[in-house]
Amino acid sequence: MPPNLLDSRPLKGQRGFRRILNATSYSLAGLKAAFVGEAAFRQLVMLNLLLIPVACLLDVSRVERALLIAVVLLAPIVELLNSAIEATVDRISLELHPLSKRAKDMGSAAQLLVLVLIAAVWATILL
Repeated sequence: MPPNLLDSRPLKGQRGFRRILNATSYSLAGLKAAFVGEAAFRQLVMLNLLLIPVACLLDVSRVERALLIAVVLLAPIVELLNSAIEATVDRISLELHPLSKRAKDMGSAAQLLVLVLIAAVWATILL
């Protein structure tokens, strides 16, 4: 019986607890790469380090506090995805191409929408 070409299990490596450890290691490596190599990611980390404590000090309900923190945490998450898209596009080719530009612009647009969302949620709750 031929192997199932859609089955990626042989490519996954370890199982169980070892797989969790490996995945954690890869995730930490990704965070380090983003922090070292992406100025925008560092700026968003600094924004989180500023706004999360502020959210904890504000006189708001627990739900409002959770929302203030959650939207701020979205920004570095989207930046990680945006940076991954950019790295993948650059890995494929550094040649200027309309589809490459489109992919990178869409990643950037996602980040812009998150920043607008942060401003809107914070303004709605605080004003």
